Amino acid sequence: MTTVRQPLTEMTVAATELALALGRGETVSRIGIELATTLVVRDSAAGPAADRT
Repeated sequence: MTTVRQPLTEMTVAATELALALGRGETVSRIGIELATTLVVRDSAAGPAADRT
């Protein structure tokens, strides 16, 4: 099974900072944020059909 690993700690920090800023009544210039993800190909993933014999 192939999955996408998400940076949960960075997501939590960004969300907390945004929530605190909004709670203080600050104007937030951007609500979206891009964080890097990692594709995790596990051993159970089959290769292309040409590789299978």
